[in-house]
Amino acid sequence: MDMDVHTALEICKDLKIVHQRLQVLQELGLGYLTLGEETPSLSGGEAQRLKLASEMGKTQSDSLFVFDEPTIGLHPLDVQTLLGVFQKLISSGATVVVIEHDLDVIRNADYIIDMGPGGGEEGGRIVATGTPRQIAENPFSITGKYIKL
Repeated sequence: MDMDVHTALEICKDLKIVHQRLQVLQELGLGYLTLGEETPSLSGGEAQRLKLASEMGKTQSDSLFVFDEPTIGLHPLDVQTLLGVFQKLISSGATVVVIEHDLDVIRNADYIIDMGPGGGEEGGRIVATGTPRQIAENPFSITGKYIKL
């Protein structure tokens, strides 16, 4: 149990079910986690992805997943991996709602609700709604200024 997921994948390659479950963790960008690691030591994003791992492979029709800033602390390549996971969930019939500041995630959204116009007392209002292109073209959206399509 004192090994990371990357190492365990190689060692357990002949154990089909174990290998499949470890592969899901790898695909979610959690390959660096130690198998015996206690969950309280995980970040919020890691905990969300670990919970998501338990849902992968199931039929997701009529399921709703809500993620709150799942990209915090992720390397840009891991963000791309996470986007692929979101797409798998959607392809399985799920609806995915993501509260996020990462522009790669925002660019890949089907629909955006842009809140603002700033933070704290300057926020909390809907500034713009629509597709990434519509947000980029909206003069009231600060986010739209940074979306490069």
